[in-house]
Amino acid sequence: MRHLNDGKKLGRTSSHRRCLMANMVKSLIDNERLTTTLPKAKQLRRYAEKMVTLAKKNTLSTKRRAIAEMMIQFNKLTPKEMRAVKSGDTSSYNADRKVIDKLFSILGPRFKERQGGYTRIVKLDCRKGDKAKLCVIEYLPE
Repeated sequence: MRHLNDGKKLGRTSSHRRCLMANMVKSLIDNERLTTTLPKAKQLRRYAEKMVTLAKKNTLSTKRRAIAEMMIQFNKLTPKEMRAVKSGDTSSYNADRKVIDKLFSILGPRFKERQGGYTRIVKLDCRKGDKAKLCVIEYLPE
């Protein structure tokens, strides 16, 4: 019996599943749209909506929780890069920093008034090779 075991295993170990979901959430936030299989998208929706809920609060603790959940790695900035960032040039940021910035500066305020349901799943045809059901998961525009 699977009492209190919520979610799908997706045929992976727990560490592999955690890394998979973290990478998919980062890609979804970065591109705001992702094409994947239906079971992965349904599982991803839970994580993606939690990230937006954290971004709506926009406190230091919620940023740290989002960083931990998405397994974000920050690159060390040199003093020259730090001065450039303070003046507004974020070209020295790695992709993970940009994901956190986009989550808390764009997606959080976009869904400030909305009480959940930030994503939608649109079903597509089956994949040609293995007949897996494909879909697109995306953040709603407003």
